[in-house]
Amino acid sequence: MTTRQLRRTATVTASPDEVWDLVGGFGTLGDWHPHVPPSTIEDDADPETPGAVRVFAIDGKVVARERLLAKEATAYTYTVIDPMLPITAYVATFAVRPHADGAEIVWSADYAGADEVVPQVEAIFGDGTYGTGLAALQEKFGTA
Repeated sequence: MTTRQLRRTATVTASPDEVWDLVGGFGTLGDWHPHVPPSTIEDDADPETPGAVRVFAIDGKVVARERLLAKEATAYTYTVIDPMLPITAYVATFAVRPHADGAEIVWSADYAGADEVVPQVEAIFGDGTYGTGLAALQEKFGTA
């Protein structure tokens, strides 16, 4: 399998701190993302400590599990456990950076996958998850 990259960005007029206050919690993605269900943290772990696993469930059925790998001041890196697509080594980073117009939000991932799975990853993760979430943040904070 070939190593691939996935990346989406958005610029908003709010400060990086204001954006991070909303999006910075590893366990809070479902609180602000319109298409992601609320998550729970396995084993009552500290959601901000590397190793924590967030679990997304719909109607009691687990649909995704993600492990926090690293946490910085305005970024966190995680991996998808047992991805629903035939990919491996999926490691994503969600970051908020200063920008001349406010803040730039960058959601990116590296993963291994065959050529035929790339359109699915782009559609499900890139457009469906990353793109939809970034659009919601642009709506909330205003576009630059």
